[in-house]
Amino acid sequence: MSKKIVPVIMAGGKGTRLWPLSRATAPKQFIRFIGDRTLFQETLLRVSDPAIYEPAIVLTNEEFRFLVAEQARELDLSLSAILLEPLARNTAPAVAAAAAFVRERFDDTTLMHIMGSDYEIVADEVYFDCVKKAATAAGDGRLVTFGIAPTEPATGYGYIEGGETLQSGAQVVARFIEKPPLAKAEEMLAAGGFYWNSGMFMFSAAQLLDEMGTYAPTVLKAAGDAVAKGLKDLDFIRLDKTAFAESPNISIDYAIMEKTKNAAVIPSPFKWSDLGSWDSVWKSGSRDEYGNLAAANTTLINTKNSLVMTHGVHLAVQGMDDIAVIASEDAVYVGRLQDSQEVGTIVKMLASAPATSKLTEFHPTSYRPWGGYTSVLNGDRFQVKRIFVTPGKKLSLQKHHHRSEHWIVVRGTAEVTIGENVQMLRENESVYIPLGEVHRLANPGKITLELIEVQTGSYLGEDDIIRIVDEFGRS
Repeated sequence: MSKKIVPVIMAGGKGTRLWPLSRATAPKQFIRFIGDRTLFQETLLRVSDPAIYEPAIVLTNEEFRFLVAEQARELDLSLSAILLEPLARNTAPAVAAAAAFVRERFDDTTLMHIMGSDYEIVADEVYFDCVKKAATAAGDGRLVTFGIAPTEPATGYGYIEGGETLQSGAQVVARFIEKPPLAKAEEMLAAGGFYWNSGMFMFSAAQLLDEMGTYAPTVLKAAGDAVAKGLKDLDFIRLDKTAFAESPNISIDYAIMEKTKNAAVIPSPFKWSDLGSWDSVWKSGSRDEYGNLAAANTTLINTKNSLVMTHGVHLAVQGMDDIAVIASEDAVYVGRLQDSQEVGTIVKMLASAPATSKLTEFHPTSYRPWGGYTSVLNGDRFQVKRIFVTPGKKLSLQKHHHRSEHWIVVRGTAEVTIGENVQMLRENESVYIPLGEVHRLANPGKITLELIEVQTGSYLGEDDIIRIVDEFGRS
C-alpha cells in the first residue's frame, strides 16, 4: 500500500437489540460488556496503526458527539474529524459525505475503509491480509466489500455470492442476497462460494463519488452540499441539515453496491460478529467448561450453555440451561438464548407503555462532555446521583429555579464555585448549594472526581438548568 488508508467509522446507530444494557441513548457501540473497552474503542484500536491508516473519521450524531470524543481521548487517539449527521438518512448519504470530506482533506485518490463501530472482530494476521487485498482491489477501481466466511446457516445476515477471482484475490460480486430463510441459508452454506455481508467496504473517494454520480445523484448532491455548508463547532463538523435532508433514506448497498459493475468481494475468514443478539454475544465470547459466559459479580451453580451478565446487582443462577440473564442497574432480562433474537419484541412492548418507555430510551448512567452521572435513588422531592468528572473538565456555570443540591466528595478533588466564592473540596468533605445560587463544579486534579449529589426540591428534571457560561457551547 503506497498511501495510507482513511478509516471511516459509522457510530450513530441507536439499536436496542442488546437490551437492557443497550438503550436508545446508550447503544451497544459505547457500552462495556465484559472487557474494559467498548466496541467503538476496539474499532478505533483496530485502525490505529500509523503505518496503514490515517487518523479515523467518525460519523455520529449530536447526541453521541461527546461520547465519541471522550472514548477516543481515553485511548489517547487523535481523529481526523467527527462529522455530525443532523438527521438519520442511512449509510449512503453518510458515506458520500465522508467521501466528499476526504476529497477536501486529503485527495480523491485516497482509499477509504468504511466500517461500523459495533462489530466484534479478531484483528489478526488473517484480518490485515484481507485489508491489504481489499486495498489492492480498490486501487484497481473496485468497490470492495468484505464477505465473511459463514460458520453456520445464519438467517440474520444478508449474503454475497462470489464470482470470478481477480488478480488482487478479490472476487467479482455475482449477486447480493437478502436475509434468507433457513433452508436457503443451509443450501448456500453447503454449496460454498457464499459469504455473509459484513457491511465493511473499501474504495477510493473518487470511485465512490463517480459511482454516486451515476446511480445516486440526489444522494451525491445532498451529501456534497451538506459538507460544503457544514460548520465547525469545537472539535466537531456539523453537516448542514437542510442540504442533508434532501438525500433519500437509503443504504450504500441499495444505492450503489447492488447496481455497480465494479463490485468485488474479499473472502474474509477472520472472526467477525455484529453482536446483534445475546445469542451472538454468547457465541463470540470465551466460555467455560460448562459452556457458560459469565461476567463479574455472578455465581453459577449447575448451569450450562448460558450467558450471565450484570452491570448492577450480583446475579446467582442455579439449574439453568440455554438461558440469558442480563441485569442493568434498573432492569433484568431473562430468556432462552435461542430466543434472544426476539428481544426487540419485548423492547417494543416496553416502549409502548408510558410506565416503562423510559427503560428503552435512557440508561441510569448518562454521559456528558465533562464526564457523567448515574441515577442512584429517586423519591418524592429528592434524588441521589453519583457524579464523575474527567480530570481537567468543568461543568457549566449554572443555576436552578426549583432545587438545591448537596455535594459530598468521595474521590479526587473538587473545585466548587458558589456565587463569588471558590473553594477546594477533598475526599469526605461536602458543600451545600442553595436554590437559585449560581454555581460550578470542576476537576482540577489528575484522577477522576467522584461525588454524591443529593437534590431536593419541587422539580428535579434535567431541564431545570440555566447555563450562564459553558465551554461546550450549550449556554
